[in-house]
Amino acid sequence: MTIEGGCRCGATRYAIAADHIDAIYCCHCTDCQRWSGSAFSEQAVVRENAISATGPVIEFTLTTPSGAQSHQRACGVCHNRLWNSNSSRPGIVTVRAGTLDHNRTLTPRAHIWTKSKQPWVVLPNDVPAFEENAPIAEFTAILTR
Repeated sequence: MTIEGGCRCGATRYAIAADHIDAIYCCHCTDCQRWSGSAFSEQAVVRENAISATGPVIEFTLTTPSGAQSHQRACGVCHNRLWNSNSSRPGIVTVRAGTLDHNRTLTPRAHIWTKSKQPWVVLPNDVPAFEENAPIAEFTAILTR
């Protein structure tokens, strides 16, 4: 089975070879707020070898404060950011969950960087929330349960 998504203008489409995507989280850091132009970003974690794209995909690289290389992929026409990989997490990509065709069916499993969240955003009590990045082992356990 595949899960599909694409950019705002429709020029770039992607497919993820998976039956379902459960590893969804929301990031409330100020970088994600700026990138998304919204209060937070909703992201899906998938294996890098599971994603393929058609249409014009551009890539640009940023160096993170930790020194890791963040490789951003976006539509070459409308520049809608679609997914990224990071040299500190080989084999994993982070898909912008809002670009998935069926994004309304997703349920976040965690919220990170809540110390930067907008004051009007109310988080559910039953979803783990972290003031900054979650400890990697705990975060992995939450996303893979």
